[in-house]
Amino acid sequence: MAFAITQTCCNDASCVAVCPVNCIHPTPDEPDFGTTEMLYVDPRTCIDCGACADACPVDAIFPVDALSAPLQVYEKINADFYADRDPIAEAADPTPNFHAWGPPVFSHTIPADLTPLDVAVVGSGPAGMYTVQELLLHTNAWVTLIDRLPVAGGLLRYGVAPDHPSTKKIGAAFARFHTHPRLRLRLGVEVGRDVTTAELAARHDAVVYAVGASDARRLGVPGEDLPGSLAAATIVAWYNGHPDVPADAVDLSTERVVMVGTGNVALDIARVLTTDPAALEGTSVAPHALARLRSSKVREVVLVARRGPDVAAYTRPELLALLEHDDFDVVVDAQDERVTQAIDEAAPTAKAGLLQGVAREVVDWSAPPPTDRRRIVLRFLSAPVEVVGNTEVRGLRTTGPDGNVEIIAGRVVRAVGYRGTPLPGLPFDEVTGTVPHTGGRVEGLTGAYAVGWAKRGPSGGIGANRACSRETVGTLIADAVAGRLPARRRRFPRLPRRS
Repeated sequence: MAFAITQTCCNDASCVAVCPVNCIHPTPDEPDFGTTEMLYVDPRTCIDCGACADACPVDAIFPVDALSAPLQVYEKINADFYADRDPIAEAADPTPNFHAWGPPVFSHTIPADLTPLDVAVVGSGPAGMYTVQELLLHTNAWVTLIDRLPVAGGLLRYGVAPDHPSTKKIGAAFARFHTHPRLRLRLGVEVGRDVTTAELAARHDAVVYAVGASDARRLGVPGEDLPGSLAAATIVAWYNGHPDVPADAVDLSTERVVMVGTGNVALDIARVLTTDPAALEGTSVAPHALARLRSSKVREVVLVARRGPDVAAYTRPELLALLEHDDFDVVVDAQDERVTQAIDEAAPTAKAGLLQGVAREVVDWSAPPPTDRRRIVLRFLSAPVEVVGNTEVRGLRTTGPDGNVEIIAGRVVRAVGYRGTPLPGLPFDEVTGTVPHTGGRVEGLTGAYAVGWAKRGPSGGIGANRACSRETVGTLIADAVAGRLPARRRRFPRLPRRS
Protein backbone atom coordinates (compact mmCIF):
# COMPACT_ATOMS: atom_id res chain seq x y z
CA MET A 1 0.00 0.00 0.00
CA ALA A 2 1.54 3.32 -1.11
CA PHE A 3 2.09 6.40 1.00
CA ALA A 4 0.66 9.85 0.22
CA ILE A 5 1.82 13.36 1.02
CA THR A 6 -0.94 15.56 2.47
CA GLN A 7 -1.91 19.12 3.36
CA THR A 8 0.91 20.22 5.65
CA CYS A 9 3.76 19.39 3.24
CA CYS A 10 6.53 21.93 3.82
CA ASN A 11 8.43 21.21 0.57
CA ASP A 12 11.84 20.97 2.24
CA ALA A 13 12.53 17.62 0.46
CA SER A 14 13.70 15.71 3.52
CA CYS A 15 11.53 12.87 2.22
CA VAL A 16 13.17 12.93 -1.22
CA ALA A 17 16.60 12.31 0.25
CA VAL A 18 15.58 9.14 2.10
CA CYS A 19 13.31 7.57 -0.55
CA PRO A 20 15.18 4.49 -1.87
CA VAL A 21 13.22 4.24 -5.12
CA ASN A 22 13.00 7.87 -6.22
CA CYS A 23 9.21 7.98 -6.05
CA ILE A 24 8.81 11.51 -4.61
CA HIS A 25 8.84 14.47 -6.97
CA PRO A 26 9.66 17.18 -7.83
CA THR A 27 13.16 16.64 -6.47
CA PRO A 28 15.45 19.60 -5.75
CA ASP A 29 17.36 18.99 -8.99
CA GLU A 30 14.24 19.05 -11.16
CA PRO A 31 13.16 22.32 -12.82
CA ASP A 32 9.68 22.43 -11.28
CA PHE A 33 10.92 22.02 -7.70
CA GLY A 34 9.68 24.97 -5.67
CA THR A 35 6.91 25.76 -8.14
CA THR A 36 4.41 23.08 -7.11
CA GLU A 37 2.07 23.39 -4.15
CA MET A 38 3.59 20.33 -2.48
CA LEU A 39 5.60 17.18 -3.18
CA TYR A 40 3.94 14.01 -4.44
CA VAL A 41 4.43 10.24 -4.01
CA ASP A 42 4.11 8.08 -7.13
CA PRO A 43 1.85 5.21 -5.99
CA ARG A 44 3.04 2.99 -8.86
CA THR A 45 6.65 3.18 -7.69
CA CYS A 46 6.30 3.46 -3.90
CA ILE A 47 7.47 0.27 -2.13
CA ASP A 48 5.72 1.14 1.16
CA CYS A 49 8.93 1.36 3.18
CA GLY A 50 7.77 4.35 5.22
CA ALA A 51 11.16 6.10 5.18
CA CYS A 52 9.54 9.30 3.91
CA ALA A 53 7.04 9.39 6.77
CA ASP A 54 9.83 8.98 9.30
CA ALA A 55 11.83 11.82 7.74
CA CYS A 56 8.98 14.29 7.29
CA PRO A 57 9.45 17.16 9.79
CA VAL A 58 5.77 18.15 9.75
CA ASP A 59 4.04 14.73 9.84
CA ALA A 60 2.46 15.18 6.41
CA ILE A 61 2.96 11.64 5.01
CA PHE A 62 0.71 8.65 5.71
CA PRO A 63 -0.15 5.24 4.21
CA VAL A 64 -3.16 5.77 1.96
CA ASP A 65 -5.19 3.19 3.89
CA ALA A 66 -4.60 5.21 7.08
CA LEU A 67 -5.72 8.58 5.70
CA SER A 68 -8.46 10.22 7.75
CA ALA A 69 -11.65 11.16 5.90
CA PRO A 70 -10.61 14.80 5.24
CA LEU A 71 -7.25 13.63 3.86
CA GLN A 72 -8.44 10.77 1.64
CA VAL A 73 -8.55 13.07 -1.38
CA TYR A 74 -4.74 13.20 -1.24
CA GLU A 75 -4.50 9.64 -2.55
CA LYS A 76 -5.87 10.93 -5.84
CA ILE A 77 -3.96 14.23 -5.70
CA ASN A 78 -0.67 12.36 -5.38
CA ALA A 79 -1.58 9.92 -8.16
CA ASP A 80 -2.82 12.66 -10.49
CA PHE A 81 0.60 14.32 -10.47
CA TYR A 82 1.93 11.27 -12.34
CA ALA A 83 -1.07 10.79 -14.65
CA ASP A 84 0.83 11.84 -17.78
CA ARG A 85 3.52 9.18 -17.39
CA ASP A 86 3.58 6.38 -19.99
CA PRO A 87 1.85 3.28 -18.49
CA ILE A 88 2.91 1.08 -21.46
CA ALA A 89 6.57 1.88 -20.93
CA GLU A 90 6.22 1.29 -17.20
CA ALA A 91 4.49 -2.04 -17.76
CA ALA A 92 7.31 -3.14 -20.07
CA ASP A 93 9.88 -2.23 -17.42
CA PRO A 94 8.38 -2.77 -13.95
CA THR A 95 11.74 -2.30 -12.21
CA PRO A 96 11.50 0.28 -9.42
CA ASN A 97 12.87 3.66 -10.44
CA PHE A 98 15.93 3.67 -8.20
CA HIS A 99 18.07 6.77 -7.95
CA ALA A 100 20.58 6.72 -10.77
CA TRP A 101 24.21 6.10 -9.96
CA GLY A 102 26.43 9.07 -10.55
CA PRO A 103 29.61 10.68 -9.34
CA PRO A 104 29.77 11.66 -5.68
CA VAL A 105 28.39 15.10 -4.99
CA PHE A 106 29.85 17.29 -2.26
CA SER A 107 27.66 20.32 -1.67
CA HIS A 108 30.50 22.05 0.17
CA THR A 109 34.18 21.39 -0.46
CA ILE A 110 36.22 22.48 2.58
CA PRO A 111 39.99 22.06 2.93
CA ALA A 112 41.00 20.08 6.00
CA ASP A 113 43.24 22.87 7.25
CA LEU A 114 40.62 25.65 7.00
CA THR A 115 40.43 27.50 10.29
CA PRO A 116 36.95 27.14 11.87
CA LEU A 117 34.82 30.11 10.93
CA ASP A 118 32.99 32.31 13.41
CA VAL A 119 29.65 33.12 11.78
CA ALA A 120 26.74 35.20 13.04
CA VAL A 121 23.22 34.42 11.80
CA VAL A 122 20.71 37.22 12.32
CA GLY A 123 17.16 35.86 12.50
CA SER A 124 15.90 32.60 14.02
CA GLY A 125 13.05 31.87 11.62
CA PRO A 126 13.13 29.01 9.09
CA ALA A 127 15.69 30.68 6.81
CA GLY A 128 18.01 31.39 9.71
CA MET A 129 17.61 27.92 11.17
CA TYR A 130 18.23 26.11 7.89
CA THR A 131 21.39 28.21 7.65
CA VAL A 132 22.38 27.24 11.19
CA GLN A 133 21.69 23.61 10.39
CA GLU A 134 23.80 23.76 7.23
CA LEU A 135 26.71 25.38 9.07
CA LEU A 136 26.68 23.11 12.11
CA LEU A 137 26.15 19.82 10.28
CA HIS A 138 28.40 20.39 7.27
CA THR A 139 31.19 22.66 8.52
CA ASN A 140 33.19 23.12 11.72
CA ALA A 141 32.01 26.70 12.12
CA TRP A 142 31.01 28.33 15.39
CA VAL A 143 27.66 30.09 15.09
CA THR A 144 26.12 32.97 17.02
CA LEU A 145 22.36 33.02 16.45
CA ILE A 146 20.84 36.46 17.05
CA ASP A 147 17.19 37.47 17.18
CA ARG A 148 15.61 40.71 18.31
CA LEU A 149 12.68 38.89 19.95
CA PRO A 150 12.84 37.14 23.33
CA VAL A 151 11.60 33.87 21.80
CA ALA A 152 13.20 32.11 18.85
CA GLY A 153 11.23 30.96 15.81
CA GLY A 154 10.46 33.99 13.66
CA LEU A 155 7.50 33.45 11.34
CA LEU A 156 7.38 29.78 12.31
CA ARG A 157 6.47 30.88 15.83
CA TYR A 158 4.53 34.05 15.03
CA GLY A 159 3.26 33.49 11.47
CA VAL A 160 1.75 29.99 11.37
CA ALA A 161 -1.92 29.68 12.32
CA PRO A 162 -2.42 28.15 15.79
CA ASP A 163 -4.72 25.44 14.36
CA HIS A 164 -1.83 24.16 12.18
CA PRO A 165 0.19 22.38 14.88
CA SER A 166 1.74 19.95 12.38
CA THR A 167 3.38 22.80 10.51
CA LYS A 168 4.80 24.13 13.75
CA LYS A 169 6.41 20.74 14.51
CA ILE A 170 9.41 21.58 12.38
CA GLY A 171 10.21 24.10 15.10
CA ALA A 172 11.15 21.21 17.39
CA ALA A 173 13.67 20.00 14.81
CA PHE A 174 15.15 23.48 14.63
CA ALA A 175 15.15 23.94 18.43
CA ARG A 176 17.54 21.03 18.94
CA PHE A 177 20.26 23.20 17.41
CA HIS A 178 19.78 25.83 20.11
CA THR A 179 21.77 23.64 22.50
CA HIS A 180 24.44 22.57 20.00
CA PRO A 181 27.92 22.92 21.54
CA ARG A 182 29.07 25.21 18.71
CA LEU A 183 26.08 27.54 18.87
CA ARG A 184 25.64 30.65 21.02
CA LEU A 185 22.04 31.87 21.26
CA ARG A 186 21.47 35.58 21.75
CA LEU A 187 17.80 36.55 22.03
CA GLY A 188 16.45 40.05 22.61
CA VAL A 189 19.31 41.58 20.63
CA GLU A 190 18.33 43.92 17.81
CA VAL A 191 20.69 44.90 15.02
CA GLY A 192 20.62 48.67 14.72
CA ARG A 193 19.64 49.13 18.36
CA ASP A 194 21.96 46.96 20.46
CA VAL A 195 24.64 46.24 17.90
CA THR A 196 25.46 47.63 14.46
CA THR A 197 26.18 45.75 11.27
CA ALA A 198 29.73 47.14 11.43
CA GLU A 199 30.22 45.75 14.93
CA LEU A 200 28.93 42.34 13.84
CA ALA A 201 31.28 42.38 10.85
CA ALA A 202 34.23 43.21 13.13
CA ARG A 203 33.34 40.47 15.60
CA HIS A 204 32.73 37.63 13.12
CA ASP A 205 34.29 36.18 10.00
CA ALA A 206 30.91 36.38 8.24
CA VAL A 207 27.37 37.50 9.02
CA VAL A 208 24.28 35.94 7.44
CA TYR A 209 21.15 38.08 7.53
CA ALA A 210 17.88 36.11 7.69
CA VAL A 211 15.72 39.06 8.69
CA GLY A 212 12.66 38.16 6.62
CA ALA A 213 10.02 40.48 5.18
CA SER A 214 7.72 41.49 7.99
CA ASP A 215 6.13 44.65 6.58
CA ALA A 216 2.74 44.52 4.83
CA ARG A 217 2.25 45.48 1.20
CA ARG A 218 -0.21 48.28 0.59
CA LEU A 219 -3.35 48.24 -1.57
CA GLY A 220 -2.73 51.67 -3.04
CA VAL A 221 -6.38 52.73 -2.77
CA PRO A 222 -7.97 55.68 -0.97
CA GLY A 223 -8.96 55.14 2.65
CA GLU A 224 -6.69 52.22 3.44
CA ASP A 225 -5.26 54.06 6.46
CA LEU A 226 -8.66 54.62 8.10
CA PRO A 227 -9.15 53.19 11.60
CA GLY A 228 -10.56 49.70 11.12
CA SER A 229 -8.29 48.95 8.15
CA LEU A 230 -5.71 46.40 9.21
CA ALA A 231 -2.84 44.52 7.64
CA ALA A 232 -3.11 40.74 7.64
CA ALA A 233 0.34 40.64 9.24
CA THR A 234 -1.07 42.50 12.26
CA ILE A 235 -3.88 39.98 12.77
CA VAL A 236 -1.56 36.99 12.36
CA ALA A 237 0.89 38.45 14.86
CA TRP A 238 -2.00 39.28 17.22
CA TYR A 239 -3.43 35.79 17.46
CA ASN A 240 0.07 34.34 17.76
CA GLY A 241 1.01 36.62 20.66
CA HIS A 242 3.76 38.60 18.95
CA PRO A 243 5.25 40.99 21.52
CA ASP A 244 5.15 43.92 19.07
CA VAL A 245 1.34 43.77 18.70
CA PRO A 246 -0.88 44.94 21.60
CA ALA A 247 -3.57 42.63 22.94
CA ASP A 248 -6.27 45.09 21.88
CA ALA A 249 -4.94 45.62 18.33
CA VAL A 250 -7.81 43.69 16.70
CA ASP A 251 -11.39 44.75 17.31
CA LEU A 252 -13.96 42.05 16.49
CA SER A 253 -17.08 44.07 17.28
CA THR A 254 -18.32 44.02 13.67
CA GLU A 255 -20.46 41.38 11.99
CA ARG A 256 -18.70 41.45 8.62
CA VAL A 257 -14.98 41.55 7.84
CA VAL A 258 -13.76 42.07 4.27
CA MET A 259 -10.35 40.75 3.34
CA VAL A 260 -8.55 41.77 0.15
CA GLY A 261 -6.59 38.74 -1.01
CA THR A 262 -7.08 34.99 -1.15
CA GLY A 263 -3.63 33.64 -0.33
CA ASN A 264 -3.02 31.04 2.35
CA VAL A 265 -2.60 33.75 4.99
CA ALA A 266 -6.02 35.17 4.08
CA LEU A 267 -7.55 31.70 4.45
CA ASP A 268 -5.82 31.28 7.81
CA ILE A 269 -7.28 34.53 9.13
CA ALA A 270 -10.76 33.80 7.77
CA ARG A 271 -10.69 30.36 9.37
CA VAL A 272 -9.50 31.61 12.75
CA LEU A 273 -12.14 34.37 12.83
CA THR A 274 -15.00 31.97 12.04
CA THR A 275 -13.92 28.85 13.93
CA ASP A 276 -15.60 27.95 17.21
CA PRO A 277 -13.15 29.35 19.80
CA ALA A 278 -13.46 26.12 21.77
CA ALA A 279 -11.62 24.38 18.94
CA LEU A 280 -8.64 26.69 19.48
CA GLU A 281 -8.29 25.86 23.16
CA GLY A 282 -5.12 23.93 23.78
CA THR A 283 -3.43 25.36 20.70
CA SER A 284 -0.71 28.02 20.59
CA VAL A 285 -3.26 30.83 20.17
CA ALA A 286 -2.50 33.82 22.40
CA PRO A 287 -4.75 33.93 25.50
CA HIS A 288 -5.78 37.54 24.83
CA ALA A 289 -6.79 36.60 21.26
CA LEU A 290 -8.77 33.58 22.40
CA ALA A 291 -10.64 35.73 24.94
CA ARG A 292 -11.56 38.25 22.25
CA LEU A 293 -12.56 35.51 19.79
CA ARG A 294 -14.97 34.14 22.39
CA SER A 295 -16.79 37.49 22.48
CA SER A 296 -16.43 38.19 18.75
CA LYS A 297 -19.44 39.46 16.79
CA VAL A 298 -17.98 38.43 13.43
CA ARG A 299 -20.48 36.35 11.46
CA GLU A 300 -19.04 36.62 7.98
CA VAL A 301 -15.60 37.01 6.38
CA VAL A 302 -15.53 38.03 2.72
CA LEU A 303 -12.43 37.24 0.67
CA VAL A 304 -12.08 39.56 -2.33
CA ALA A 305 -9.91 38.33 -5.21
CA ARG A 306 -8.86 40.24 -8.32
CA ARG A 307 -8.42 36.98 -10.21
CA GLY A 308 -10.77 34.10 -10.95
CA PRO A 309 -11.22 30.83 -9.06
CA ASP A 310 -8.97 28.93 -11.48
CA VAL A 311 -5.91 30.99 -10.52
CA ALA A 312 -6.68 31.98 -6.93
CA ALA A 313 -3.65 32.65 -4.75
CA TYR A 314 -4.35 29.95 -2.14
CA THR A 315 -3.06 26.41 -2.60
CA ARG A 316 -5.35 23.45 -3.13
CA PRO A 317 -4.39 21.85 0.21
CA GLU A 318 -5.40 24.98 2.11
CA LEU A 319 -8.69 25.27 0.23
CA LEU A 320 -9.46 21.60 0.85
CA ALA A 321 -8.87 22.08 4.57
CA LEU A 322 -11.22 25.08 4.56
CA LEU A 323 -13.98 23.16 2.77
CA GLU A 324 -13.74 20.27 5.23
CA HIS A 325 -14.28 22.52 8.25
CA ASP A 326 -17.49 22.00 10.26
CA ASP A 327 -17.61 25.30 12.15
CA PHE A 328 -18.65 27.50 9.23
CA ASP A 329 -20.07 27.46 5.71
CA VAL A 330 -18.17 28.42 2.57
CA VAL A 331 -20.10 30.30 -0.13
CA VAL A 332 -19.12 31.50 -3.61
CA ASP A 333 -20.48 34.92 -4.56
CA ALA A 334 -22.24 34.23 -7.88
CA GLN A 335 -22.37 37.89 -8.96
CA ASP A 336 -20.30 37.20 -12.08
CA GLU A 337 -21.22 34.52 -14.62
CA ARG A 338 -17.56 34.14 -15.53
CA VAL A 339 -16.91 32.85 -12.00
CA THR A 340 -19.58 30.18 -12.07
CA GLN A 341 -18.59 29.18 -15.60
CA ALA A 342 -14.94 28.75 -14.61
CA ILE A 343 -15.98 26.54 -11.70
CA ASP A 344 -18.36 24.40 -13.77
CA GLU A 345 -15.84 23.83 -16.56
CA ALA A 346 -12.84 23.04 -14.36
CA ALA A 347 -11.40 19.61 -13.74
CA PRO A 348 -12.67 18.28 -10.38
CA THR A 349 -9.26 18.45 -8.68
CA ALA A 350 -8.28 21.85 -10.14
CA LYS A 351 -8.52 24.93 -7.93
CA ALA A 352 -11.79 26.02 -9.48
CA GLY A 353 -13.08 22.45 -9.66
CA LEU A 354 -12.77 22.02 -5.90
CA LEU A 355 -15.54 24.64 -5.57
CA GLN A 356 -18.06 22.68 -7.65
CA GLY A 357 -19.92 21.45 -4.60
CA VAL A 358 -19.82 24.77 -2.77
CA ALA A 359 -23.02 26.78 -2.33
CA ARG A 360 -23.46 29.82 -4.59
CA GLU A 361 -25.32 33.00 -3.78
CA VAL A 362 -25.75 36.46 -5.25
CA VAL A 363 -25.05 38.32 -2.02
CA ASP A 364 -26.81 41.51 -1.03
CA TRP A 365 -23.85 43.44 0.37
CA SER A 366 -26.02 46.19 1.81
CA ALA A 367 -27.74 43.71 4.12
CA PRO A 368 -26.22 42.28 7.31
CA PRO A 369 -24.80 38.73 7.15
CA PRO A 370 -26.89 35.72 8.20
CA THR A 371 -27.15 35.12 11.93
CA ASP A 372 -27.79 31.37 12.01
CA ARG A 373 -24.24 30.25 11.16
CA ARG A 374 -20.88 31.81 10.46
CA ARG A 375 -19.61 31.76 6.92
CA ILE A 376 -16.77 32.63 4.56
CA VAL A 377 -17.68 34.16 1.20
CA LEU A 378 -15.33 33.94 -1.81
CA ARG A 379 -15.78 36.87 -4.20
CA PHE A 380 -13.69 36.51 -7.39
CA LEU A 381 -12.93 38.87 -10.29
CA SER A 382 -13.37 41.85 -8.01
CA ALA A 383 -10.72 44.49 -7.36
CA PRO A 384 -10.65 46.97 -4.46
CA VAL A 385 -11.41 50.56 -5.44
CA GLU A 386 -11.68 52.38 -2.11
CA VAL A 387 -11.88 51.71 1.61
CA VAL A 388 -15.05 53.61 2.45
CA GLY A 389 -15.55 55.72 5.56
CA ASN A 390 -15.09 59.13 7.13
CA THR A 391 -13.55 58.70 10.58
CA GLU A 392 -13.45 54.88 10.45
CA VAL A 393 -14.05 52.03 8.04
CA ARG A 394 -17.61 51.64 6.80
CA GLY A 395 -16.96 49.20 3.98
CA LEU A 396 -15.02 48.41 0.82
CA ARG A 397 -15.92 49.53 -2.69
CA THR A 398 -14.97 46.91 -5.28
CA THR A 399 -15.44 46.32 -8.97
CA GLY A 400 -18.19 44.06 -10.26
CA PRO A 401 -19.66 42.92 -13.58
CA ASP A 402 -22.22 45.73 -13.53
CA GLY A 403 -20.17 48.49 -11.94
CA ASN A 404 -18.70 49.18 -8.54
CA VAL A 405 -20.26 47.60 -5.46
CA GLU A 406 -19.93 48.72 -1.85
CA ILE A 407 -19.59 45.88 0.65
CA ILE A 408 -20.78 47.13 4.03
CA ALA A 409 -18.28 46.06 6.69
CA GLY A 410 -16.74 47.37 9.88
CA ARG A 411 -13.26 46.00 9.19
CA VAL A 412 -11.10 45.73 6.07
CA VAL A 413 -8.03 43.49 6.09
CA ARG A 414 -5.22 43.93 3.58
CA ALA A 415 -3.89 40.45 2.79
CA VAL A 416 -1.89 41.14 -0.36
CA GLY A 417 1.51 39.97 0.79
CA TYR A 418 4.58 40.95 2.75
CA ARG A 419 7.47 43.26 2.00
CA GLY A 420 10.98 43.59 3.37
CA THR A 421 12.17 46.62 5.32
CA PRO A 422 15.65 48.19 5.33
CA LEU A 423 18.11 47.17 8.02
CA PRO A 424 20.56 49.94 9.04
CA GLY A 425 23.94 49.26 7.49
CA LEU A 426 22.71 46.91 4.75
CA PRO A 427 21.99 47.87 1.13
CA PHE A 428 18.31 47.66 0.23
CA ASP A 429 16.42 47.54 -3.05
CA GLU A 430 13.28 49.66 -2.59
CA VAL A 431 11.65 48.18 -5.70
CA THR A 432 11.93 44.50 -4.73
CA GLY A 433 12.08 44.99 -0.97
CA THR A 434 15.16 42.76 -0.76
CA VAL A 435 18.87 42.92 0.02
CA PRO A 436 20.81 43.09 -3.28
CA HIS A 437 23.00 39.99 -3.57
CA THR A 438 24.76 37.54 -5.86
CA GLY A 439 24.26 33.94 -4.80
CA GLY A 440 23.52 35.22 -1.30
CA ARG A 441 26.60 37.47 -1.14
CA VAL A 442 25.47 41.00 -0.22
CA GLU A 443 26.58 43.44 -2.86
CA GLY A 444 29.25 45.90 -1.78
CA LEU A 445 29.65 44.44 1.72
CA THR A 446 32.44 41.89 2.18
CA GLY A 447 31.61 39.08 4.60
CA ALA A 448 27.85 39.79 4.62
CA TYR A 449 25.28 37.37 3.23
CA ALA A 450 21.50 37.21 2.87
CA VAL A 451 19.10 34.28 3.01
CA GLY A 452 15.35 33.67 2.95
CA TRP A 453 12.80 36.36 2.17
CA ALA A 454 15.40 39.10 2.70
CA LYS A 455 17.29 37.50 -0.18
CA ARG A 456 14.60 36.39 -2.63
CA GLY A 457 11.49 38.32 -1.55
CA PRO A 458 8.39 37.00 0.26
CA SER A 459 7.85 33.86 -1.82
CA GLY A 460 8.03 30.20 -1.02
CA GLY A 461 7.05 28.33 2.12
CA ILE A 462 9.13 26.97 4.95
CA GLY A 463 10.89 24.30 2.91
CA ALA A 464 12.01 26.70 0.18
CA ASN A 465 14.50 28.11 2.68
CA ARG A 466 16.45 24.87 2.78
CA ALA A 467 17.78 25.15 -0.78
CA CYS A 468 18.11 28.92 -0.35
CA SER A 469 20.32 28.51 2.72
CA ARG A 470 22.41 25.83 1.05
CA GLU A 471 23.22 28.26 -1.76
CA THR A 472 24.14 31.06 0.62
CA VAL A 473 26.30 28.85 2.83
CA GLY A 474 28.00 27.50 -0.30
CA THR A 475 28.84 31.05 -1.36
CA LEU A 476 30.15 31.86 2.12
CA ILE A 477 32.40 28.79 2.17
CA ALA A 478 33.71 29.50 -1.32
CA ASP A 479 34.64 32.99 -0.18
CA ALA A 480 36.38 31.61 2.90
CA VAL A 481 38.38 29.08 0.88
CA ALA A 482 39.37 31.74 -1.65
CA GLY A 483 40.48 34.13 1.09
CA ARG A 484 37.81 36.70 0.28
CA LEU A 485 36.55 37.13 3.85
CA PRO A 486 37.89 40.14 5.77
CA ALA A 487 40.73 39.54 8.21
CA ARG A 488 39.63 39.17 11.81
CA ARG A 489 40.00 42.27 13.89
CA ARG A 490 39.83 42.79 17.65
CA ARG A 491 36.98 41.17 19.52
CA PHE A 492 34.15 43.20 20.98
CA PRO A 493 32.50 42.34 24.29
CA ARG A 494 29.83 39.68 24.18
CA LEU A 495 26.47 40.74 22.78
CA PRO A 496 24.11 42.04 25.47
CA ARG A 497 21.04 40.14 26.58
CA ARG A 498 17.85 42.15 26.86
CA SER A 499 14.85 41.25 28.97
